[in-house]
Amino acid sequence: MFIHEMTIDECSGALKEMCLGRLACAQDNQPYVVPINFAFDDTYIYGFTTLGQKIEWTRSNPLVCFEVDRVVSHNEWMSIVVFGRYEELSDKPEFENARIRAHAYLQKRAMWWEPACISQEHREQPHSLTPIFFRIHIDKITGHRATFDKSHAGSKSLITEFGNIRCSLDHESLDSEQTGARQ
Repeated sequence: MFIHEMTIDECSGALKEMCLGRLACAQDNQPYVVPINFAFDDTYIYGFTTLGQKIEWTRSNPLVCFEVDRVVSHNEWMSIVVFGRYEELSDKPEFENARIRAHAYLQKRAMWWEPACISQEHREQPHSLTPIFFRIHIDKITGHRATFDKSHAGSKSLITEFGNIRCSLDHESLDSEQTGARQ
């Protein structure tokens, strides 16, 4: 298996195709991660929700992490991690254009609003159904993908290492060689 570092363009392209990711936030040294529907416009990751734990936590600590992945098999997968800052797009005039943009991108996704609105029925304590649009300002983005062989690289390739043995898997055979001095 070869692990390739994805370029910014590859990460952006994948984010545009995907619609479900995981938003991670933290409060008082306690991490919290939830799946969210999202849309990406080359600058921001947009989301929609109603009031709940993730909004309470991101309001108090706007530093977030966002992750998406696609797994085809053990040897063929992709993962992108975004580090950024949460910004709520409140119902104030200064956020009107940003809310319109978020809505325009999110509505291209089927059922983008459903998890936030339906979750009300399954809670012990009701919460507000007031829609909350938000965006994530991207500070850093990284991505990796695994392939069967290095011919699918297209970008910088990292070979999986186990101790001092470098192993690479291609379609035909497993090729192991010493990465240190040969005996």
